[in-house]
Amino acid sequence: MTIFVPAARVSRIKISPTTAASARIRELKAAGRDIIDMAIGEPDFDTPDHVKTAAHAAIDRGETKYTAVNGTVALRKAIIADYARRLGLEYADNEICVGGGAKQILFLALMASVEEAAEVIIPAPYWVSYPDMVIANDGTPVIVRCSENQGFKLTADALEAAITPRTRWLILNAPSNPTGAAYSRSDLQALGEVLLRHSNVLILSDDIYDQIWYRDEPATTLAAAVPALKDRILLANGVSKTYAMTGWRIGYAAGPAPLIAAINKLQSQISSCPSSISQAAAAHALTSDQSFVRDSVKLYKERRDYACARLNAIAGLSCLVPDGAFYLYPGCAGVIGKTTPDGKVIENDLDFVLYLLDDVGVAAVQGAAYGLSPYFRLSIATSMEAISEACDRIEKACKALS
Repeated sequence: MTIFVPAARVSRIKISPTTAASARIRELKAAGRDIIDMAIGEPDFDTPDHVKTAAHAAIDRGETKYTAVNGTVALRKAIIADYARRLGLEYADNEICVGGGAKQILFLALMASVEEAAEVIIPAPYWVSYPDMVIANDGTPVIVRCSENQGFKLTADALEAAITPRTRWLILNAPSNPTGAAYSRSDLQALGEVLLRHSNVLILSDDIYDQIWYRDEPATTLAAAVPALKDRILLANGVSKTYAMTGWRIGYAAGPAPLIAAINKLQSQISSCPSSISQAAAAHALTSDQSFVRDSVKLYKERRDYACARLNAIAGLSCLVPDGAFYLYPGCAGVIGKTTPDGKVIENDLDFVLYLLDDVGVAAVQGAAYGLSPYFRLSIATSMEAISEACDRIEKACKALS
């Protein structure tokens, strides 16, 4: 009998905590438990009908074959036009890559550039996959804690202190998963001043939530705020969050042509190309009427305002109002050390989210998964009715602590 032994790269990484949480929620629901899922980072809206119609039309036209590794001409043109329209950024065709979701693009970018001893700066709280992506590619994550009193944002001084001769990348995700924190143009320019002094550092700008934006000032990105850095930035995005197209699996990036070529080379040996039908749908989403985006952001903002007000009124919790994305990152320091009705002491944020799940049926994700405790993440990508009921249950659970 052959015993499989996984490669070291598999052994040294963890299963995504959010993936594990989703699996546990599905199991509980299948067992008949009444669970309000506030853990999933996926829009509750369906993909717009006109986007689905475009996909059907592509099938009818016979666009069901392999495409170029870097995506169809139509999708690449749509991406280039979108960056120009929204951010004033100009990219050439050979500076665009397309993959099976933004997650694949991020992984391939690190695979193409990170080797042993390379360091990657990751501000915390961070999306759960960043450190393990770095570790899987033999790099070293350098975690920089960004406290709530800094708005959960990386400061210029903290960035300067983290850079070494071994630094290969800075990963910048804004609006952020899990906090919804976003950077103003002046924030980005301050970071840019540091980065301009360190030519060895590339910047991976994960902008997947950039259109889910609540501030009055227009959203921007580092490549637009500091044009001198544009040739060192990989600007990653996709259609999953903005257009409620998570299952279509289309992500893309714009960046330096040599890096894009390396990503495309890797993809040619891994998945050949993304789905042709999904690409047709994505191209249509980027170039068609954008009212779906505006309408969904309006609803997200209403949910944000309601949920933040409710959570901030609960003794033991506090919640910074996010600037974008569809997450809340409430602090739970006020409940640490308290005891549940069945006598268990809440020692950390994991204990608290397990208490919420087991006792009142609210699914959340512990802040430790994102590198900063004691917090927990709630998704507001669900109905106002579900959010209201979840807040009621969380309030009940906190009142029951002693």
